[in-house]
Amino acid sequence: MNKIYADPRAALEGLLYDGMSIAAGGFGLCGIPELLIGAIREAGTKDLTIASNNCGVDDFGLGILLKTKQIKKMISSYVGENAEFMRQYLSGELELEFNPQGTLAERMRAGGSGIAGFYTKTGVGTVVAEGKELKTFNGETYVLETGIVADLSIVKAWRADTTGNLVFRKTARNFNPPAATCGKICVAEVEEIVPAGSLDPDQIHLPGIYVHRLIQGEHEKRIEQRTTRAAA
Repeated sequence: MNKIYADPRAALEGLLYDGMSIAAGGFGLCGIPELLIGAIREAGTKDLTIASNNCGVDDFGLGILLKTKQIKKMISSYVGENAEFMRQYLSGELELEFNPQGTLAERMRAGGSGIAGFYTKTGVGTVVAEGKELKTFNGETYVLETGIVADLSIVKAWRADTTGNLVFRKTARNFNPPAATCGKICVAEVEEIVPAGSLDPDQIHLPGIYVHRLIQGEHEKRIEQRTTRAAA
């Protein structure tokens, strides 16, 4: 089975439809599937529910889908650095399901593992727990969180082999693996594709069984917040 596609548009062909849910990898602007996000913008798919750690910035990452009003709801843990996100949320144009960061990662991992839900103490006594089931274990209160299963996962890795085994670099490993596993279909963009058998099995972070389609492309290495020391 050939998993390699010529470009992002081809890799997403037949997968996009209005009202679908998407799990997107990345942490801040690190490891975001920018090429696939751009292809979704060009496709014009709307009313999207997107589960991702954050929503990029105003002109990069998932932020470009906010600008075109293609996102209906975000399931996120961090919503800073994006003025358009704030504007749409405060004006009632954008729905937001706020999750603690570890809870969001575990919801994706649970969905990818076939686990319907789990109990956690994180969020108990806050707005995060409102409307959710609470249960006591050994005298401690826990809140029930449900696993996330998305219609599509889009992720970005450093390297892949032709069978879809993925290797991530540094911070990009945070949300990409769980995001990849929780989608019914996973499309990955990578910087380099190598022949099957080229990767050390001990260095593979995500087995190719989770990855259905692959593209290789050039990526922008943007820094989210550049802080420098004043010149002497």
